[in-house]
Order: sequence, then structure tokens, then C-alpha cells
Amino acid sequence: MIMLTDLAKIMSRDYFQTALIVGICMSLSASLLGVSLVLKKHSMIGDGLSHVGFGAVAVAACMGWAPLAFAIPVVIVSSFLILWLAEKSKVFGDSAIAVFSTLALAIGYAAIEVGEGVTFNVSGYLYGNILGVSDTEKILSIVLAIIVSIVFLFLYHRIFSVTFDVTFSKSTGTHTSAINITISILTSLMVVIGMKLIGALLITSLIIFPTLSARQIFKTFKNVTIFAVASSIVGFLIGLFMACLITGMPIGSAIVFSNFGICVISFIIGRFKLLYKKN
Repeated sequence: MIMLTDLAKIMSRDYFQTALIVGICMSLSASLLGVSLVLKKHSMIGDGLSHVGFGAVAVAACMGWAPLAFAIPVVIVSSFLILWLAEKSKVFGDSAIAVFSTLALAIGYAAIEVGEGVTFNVSGYLYGNILGVSDTEKILSIVLAIIVSIVFLFLYHRIFSVTFDVTFSKSTGTHTSAINITISILTSLMVVIGMKLIGALLITSLIIFPTLSARQIFKTFKNVTIFAVASSIVGFLIGLFMACLITGMPIGSAIVFSNFGICVISFIIGRFKLLYKKN
């Protein structure tokens, strides 16, 4: 265990403050995007894209290319293909995601093993290394959080409509394809940047847990969105400080544990709320 005096020293360091900013920004982005994805039952797209992102980063390292510059367009194209396979072809959505996930992981692993003299932090991308984020990743996370927030503020009613009733949205003149494409692109960016935060294998938790927690207590889209954002940020903060206080605790795992804990507490509150209404 780390003493509180040591924790205060850690908090004063630049890398911790950078991790704090990046974590809050990514938690905000993931929770907002997760509300729409989870309610449309597309939440596992994030898992598929994270695996694609890992494969793309591994290939970039093997070829000597810039990881983010190569991974971002690859993940965006993959998100379009996954949605197209899920909606237009006979391949079910889960199967489409599984195809891209396994193929991307296989390509990434092959690139690492075949590439000679490749220096690639596999653990950092699989399980996250938020204390090692670069200034570029910090700026990207801030910009992404701002863009996602603006999109949800200005397109809130359209996103609400597309999430629950696509047919009605089309009948009112809403460009549903444009909304879905926008969410796909933003989710792709969030996944690629978020891999450094919590890892490719754990990034889906930032998308799923906050909305699941909110759904246990609230029923309206507005309240679910607000609570999802709040619980996501709180979950990140608890996980970050938990990892700092417990020696050897991986930050990515701690964030997942804290978000899961909030989900369990929300479930209990939701059950008590339901019993109270019946009585």
C-alpha cells in the first residue's frame, strides 16, 4: 500500500496530471458514445474495433509507420464494414465483429513475430498504460471530448430518435446514415486513442458499464446520458487512485473493477427503487 503522503507526491507529477486529463476526456467520450451504442445493441462494436486497432498499431510498428496515423483510418474503415455487414448482408452483427476481431488480432500477432527488430509494447496496447501517454495523445483526447460533447449537444434529439426508432427518424427527414456514420467515426477515434488508456482488451468496459449502470436507475434518455457520463468519470477516478494506492495494481484493471462496482451498486439501487414503487 502507498501512503497518502506518497500519493500526494505522485499527484503533483506531470505524468499523473496528464493521465488525469486524458482519463476524464476519454471517459466522457466513451460514455456519451456508449449510450447510443448500448441502447442500439451495438456495444460490442467497440470490442471489435479495439482488436482492429491493436492489429493496425502492430502492423504500423512492423513497417516503421506512425501508429496513430495508420490505425485511425484503418479502424474507421473497419467500423463502416462491420455496420454494413451487420445491416446489409446475411452475416449477423456478432459474427461480423468476431470475424474482424480474430483476423485483426492474428494479423497483429503475426506482424510482431515476423517483423525483425520490431520494438512494440504489446502489454501497453493490450492492457493500457495511461501514465505513458504522449502530448499528442493528450491533445487528441481533449479535442475528441470537445467534438463528442458538441455533437451530442447539437444533435441530441436526432441521436435520441435514431437510437430508438430509425423508421420514424427517416420519416421526419433525419439523415440517419449521417448520424450513424458520425457516431462510427467518433467511436473509432475513441477506441484508437483509448487503447493507451485502458488497453484493447478492456476498452469496451468504458462503453458498456456506464450505460448499464444508468439504465438500472433511470429510464429517460436524458437522465441515462447524464448519469452515464458522471459514473464513467467517477469510475475512472476511483480506478486511478485505487491503482496508485495498491502496489502492483494495473490501472486498466482498476478502472474496470471500479466501473463494475458502480454497476453492481446501481443494480441494487434499481431493485430497491422498483420494490419501493410496488409498495
